[in-house]
Amino acid sequence: MDTLRSRFRVTGVGVAAVGASLLAATTAGRDPVGLDTRQLAVALRSERYLRRDGARAGDPFDPLSAFHRTADGWLRLHANYPWHRAAALRVLGCDGSAGPDELAAAVRRWSSVELETALHEAGGVAAAVRTEQEWWATEAGRAARSLPLVERRDLGPAAPRPQRRPRVLDLTRVIAGPVATRTLAAHGADVLRLDAPGRPEIPLQYWDTLPGKRSALLDLRTDGTRLEELLAGADVVVTGYRPGALDRFGLEPRKLAARHPGLTIVTLSAWGHRGPWAQRRGFDSLVQAATGIGFVESGGDPQRPPGALPAQVLDHATGYLAAAATLVALAGQRRTGGTPHVRLSLVGTAAWLLDQPRADGPVEVAEVDAAPHLEVVDAPDGRLTLASPPGTVHGGGLHWPAPAPAFGSATPAWTPVV
Repeated sequence: MDTLRSRFRVTGVGVAAVGASLLAATTAGRDPVGLDTRQLAVALRSERYLRRDGARAGDPFDPLSAFHRTADGWLRLHANYPWHRAAALRVLGCDGSAGPDELAAAVRRWSSVELETALHEAGGVAAAVRTEQEWWATEAGRAARSLPLVERRDLGPAAPRPQRRPRVLDLTRVIAGPVATRTLAAHGADVLRLDAPGRPEIPLQYWDTLPGKRSALLDLRTDGTRLEELLAGADVVVTGYRPGALDRFGLEPRKLAARHPGLTIVTLSAWGHRGPWAQRRGFDSLVQAATGIGFVESGGDPQRPPGALPAQVLDHATGYLAAAATLVALAGQRRTGGTPHVRLSLVGTAAWLLDQPRADGPVEVAEVDAAPHLEVVDAPDGRLTLASPPGTVHGGGLHWPAPAPAFGSATPAWTPVV
């Protein structure tokens, strides 16, 4: 039953991704699992249902993070983080006091692709709105088309590692990577997330994606010794940055494999590791805009503002697929050894969604009652209402093993093995 209104097979893609994570978390995929599509609709929009002490936890989207009319079309801008907002204002020639009318006039002076490129070169984040045909005709689109949905390769020989509660080093931000590691925590992993001092996370996002984890701060530029100690004690490392962005810290996958044979390495990115956009910053909303999803969801009228999927499905689906692939790779390593490397991208998930059959118009669905799929936990930052982990195993529902910790409050060290 569809529970998310869209022209695309959003509910079906969500079922496949979450179902894969449930099956991968059970014993050889033989334990019975279930998934209510009403709960799925809540889980794929978990950030919308988060409450702190009964009140909404704020809007993670900056007013600039929206579709903007350009001289020749539309552009989707992302300015949720202060450094991305500053880059956008700098390129547009506006200061922080600029109002909506002044910003709109500044954007209108640019063509969509020219502004997209200028923002990228200035450290900003944006995507011109394209049709599917326009996207696949670009070099970046052709490179994305060649990406598998989930890629797994072996980076070198290693003996099988012993069975134990897996330790997962989480070097991810925003949604896709944190959803992957949040899912691993829900299925019993010891997850330690690292963030850089001076790069604060949006509170709503870390309250939503830190349950079951520990959160620590570590400056990778100055504390490489501590990072190496954590890698030596980890079973899995998950990174969610542009390909190559973490190489200077010794986190290039092949070098990691050479230093830590048997480590399961998982990398997620927006635009994949091939083509001219591999080094670009990106988020779910931008991938939707660039690949034609936004154009389709608007009904295909270039004069109307582009549309959006009913959830940040590229992020969430990629996160659940990454969790599934991690669990499968980890189990394989413990059976036969090796140093597995798993790669996924938002643009690869977008291609998967675009390839599914779709309706001529939005599929009408009934509003979901979220209450049965929420849980309330006492956390250091307040009483949090969270979407429960989706699905059942042996008929029993899943719950978060611990509330979201205070951001950066943990010591960057592994808990003792018991």
